[in-house]
Amino acid sequence: MNSLRTVKKLFILFIVIVSVKPIFAADDNDVVAQIGSKSLTVGEFNKRFQEVKSQTLNPPTKQQFLEDLVRFYIGLQEAEKKKIKDEAVVQDRIQQEIYKGLLEKVLGPKVNQIKVSDEEMKKWYAKNPELRTSHILTEYKPNSTPEEIEAAKKRAIENYESVKKSNRPFEELVRLYSDDTISKQTGGDVGWQTRLTLVPAYYEAALNMKVGEVKGLIQTPFGFHVIKLTGKRSYENANKRQIRTAVFDEKRLQLFNEYFDKVKRDYSIKLNTKLIQ
Repeated sequence: MNSLRTVKKLFILFIVIVSVKPIFAADDNDVVAQIGSKSLTVGEFNKRFQEVKSQTLNPPTKQQFLEDLVRFYIGLQEAEKKKIKDEAVVQDRIQQEIYKGLLEKVLGPKVNQIKVSDEEMKKWYAKNPELRTSHILTEYKPNSTPEEIEAAKKRAIENYESVKKSNRPFEELVRLYSDDTISKQTGGDVGWQTRLTLVPAYYEAALNMKVGEVKGLIQTPFGFHVIKLTGKRSYENANKRQIRTAVFDEKRLQLFNEYFDKVKRDYSIKLNTKLIQ
């Protein structure tokens, strides 16, 4: 009886084993697709698919991605037939990608190690605070002639003299004299701005002013400005994320400059800047 039960158990086990679908374990070197002259291996496919998954919130299925890769490699082979890579615009893009690749390889690890401390942020902000200003603009066009610029300056001086003599609120004077149609509606207010969002000449002028002070004339590519400083934001109330980003960018630029200052020594460089003045 016991032997009969044993035979039955072995028979049932055999049925279970043969009924289970065998699991196929693909090797990385197995070819998942042959696309013209391109052999796409499982390893390459999985690597590319994982990259897409890590960068996309709604990644494609493996079947969809395989079709994308089929089109990609067909496209590359078609481009090879048509000699697309020899075209100037493509060569320029290739060179840009090579340049980016160099920076990522050489500077990428160093950039990833950049740290920004609170002390560095405070020190940076002390020289680069957020400012709020209002202005009166006497405009001239970017392609203006020297005579047109001089005429705009003369009008700006007249406007500034009128502002200095007037007892009327600055907001009212903006509506009378300013050519800036946008800020004119808000009494000349251009909101809170930083060194990164204002023309350098404008920011530097406002930086050296006291709150409530009016100053002119400040020339920028947009024209001549009469500026009133209406606010200077404290570090405690400033945008910390923006400050951290600015400090980080300065440190990254320093790495960039140091690298090229070093490698430039290995190359003969002759400049004729007179040709671009």
